[in-house]
Amino acid sequence: MSKTTLRGRLLVAAPSLRDPQFVRSVILIAEHGDDGAMGLVLNRPSETSVGEAVPELVALSAEDDPVYLGGPVATGSVLALAEVEDPGDASELVLGDVGFVQDPDVAARRGRIFAGYAGWSAGQIEAELEEETWIVVPAEADDVFSDEPDGLWNAVLGRQGGPFALLATMPPDPWLN
Repeated sequence: MSKTTLRGRLLVAAPSLRDPQFVRSVILIAEHGDDGAMGLVLNRPSETSVGEAVPELVALSAEDDPVYLGGPVATGSVLALAEVEDPGDASELVLGDVGFVQDPDVAARRGRIFAGYAGWSAGQIEAELEEETWIVVPAEADDVFSDEPDGLWNAVLGRQGGPFALLATMPPDPWLN
């Protein structure tokens, strides 16, 4: 296992990250070790509702809630994160009482459904951190279930204070400002 795990932390895209899949993305790291990392993009709602795509999961997330685009890997797979009442109900905890669930009938305070995930091979995420592609910050459960995904990048950076708060006010394309 890596000496320092990013599990349960957020990767916030640096303003210099121009890859269209990750511009201004906020990613919850769910797994991180010597073999690589896996995370879920928290601020990319799709046009498809949970009720349309995976009606069997409406007990975890409202029928009209969007399925979130968790990342470009395995986009046909569905992952459910929930804030569970009993941590034993999660197949794997990621952040406090927030974890992956497989049973849609678990007692959950709130849930979110993702299609696909973001993945990094061994050493890749560390190299991207060296290049300052990502800003690593503490995660909060409210980030995972934010009702304002379009403003999540700004909100997460803003609460860090200092120079990060200044970055949060930066327009998406400063040249068009």
